[in-house]
Amino acid sequence: MLETGMKAPDFELMDKDGNTHRLSDYLGKRVVVYFYPRDNTPGCTRQACAFAAAYEDFKSIDAVVIGISKDSVASHEKFAAKYELPFILLSDPELQAIQGFGVWQEKKNYGKVSMGVVRSTFVIDENGNVEKVMPKVKPDTNAAEVLAYLKG
Repeated sequence: MLETGMKAPDFELMDKDGNTHRLSDYLGKRVVVYFYPRDNTPGCTRQACAFAAAYEDFKSIDAVVIGISKDSVASHEKFAAKYELPFILLSDPELQAIQGFGVWQEKKNYGKVSMGVVRSTFVIDENGNVEKVMPKVKPDTNAAEVLAYLKG
């Protein structure tokens, strides 16, 4: 997993509308990149809705919010529409950013071991460096914790 002070790897991924986004597009702004396992699952939905509820607060401090999972563009489109998610959702089926940020890891669930996305959040500074790493975050409190951190 990336650590504080490291250069965040640039990526090129599509959003729910088929538009391409690169992390480097947002140089000059603080960017919150949160990785989550799957659209329309209970924890991921709560996390996304919490970011949506706080979205105006993130905008007021000029912070960009980007959610990334390996779900398809079509899945993101439905997820965003269903829950009125106003921020960027990026599709990473090839695990480009997911592996680049080091969040594709071994997970244990009921004794079964598999590879998957570890729910993690990164704050990227204006120069594209990792400012804060929040591994294994809780879906219900993640957005508020990030906002509190950004507001100092």
